Amino acid sequence: MESFQAPVALLARLFLAYIFVMEGWGKIADYAGTGAYMEANGVSATLLPLVIVTELGGGILIAMGFMTRYAAIALAGFCLLTALLFHTDFGNLEQLINFNKNIAIAGGFLALIAFGPGALSVDEWRKRDER
Repeated sequence: MESFQAPVALLARLFLAYIFVMEGWGKIADYAGTGAYMEANGVSATLLPLVIVTELGGGILIAMGFMTRYAAIALAGFCLLTALLFHTDFGNLEQLINFNKNIAIAGGFLALIAFGPGALSVDEWRKRDER
């Protein structure tokens, strides 16, 4: 199983990053609509640029395996905040599913924080260069 560790870690990072890169681009494409959604949920739309940078930038960093632990900390916190600010209407099945999804994704980021990005990452290549 150890021979699969590096490619599986890469695949895990890509799967985690995918939703954030897509959502970040989506927020750029529907900037006004996203801002209105945030405001309707009691979150200032002035935070939207930070949201986009966190999702898009963090997703790209995770995919590359660059500054992985820092990006994972930011995205784990983002997932928890998103769950608590936007998905607490547990009487609505879609909101409950989104709440649980965000908690699960935060768990994936905690695993990245604990175990790192794996051998197929910029972080690992930089460590090798420093030796």
